[in-house]
Amino acid sequence: MATYDKGDLVRVTGTFTNAAGTAIDPTVVKFQFITPAGVTTAYTYGTDAEVVKSATGIYYVDIDASQTGIYYYRLYSTGTGQAAAEGNFSVDTSSF
Repeated sequence: MATYDKGDLVRVTGTFTNAAGTAIDPTVVKFQFITPAGVTTAYTYGTDAEVVKSATGIYYVDIDASQTGIYYYRLYSTGTGQAAAEGNFSVDTSSF
């Protein structure tokens, strides 16, 4: 698990490919994360500016790591290019 400092901006990136390994843009791309306080936030590409497409098949969201503890996230797609990936990262307690 990656560890960040409190106050970091953490970029979570997902790459979507077809069976041949070629990058593709799925029909719908969604992103969810849960903060250490248990607050869930959900974004959809094309509706929410927080989900950014940087190239064909590559999408990211920047998370403000303002709370100490573990953040959980899920990036997934539906329709053409259906896929999902989950992960987490930790934010250390600041000494200041």
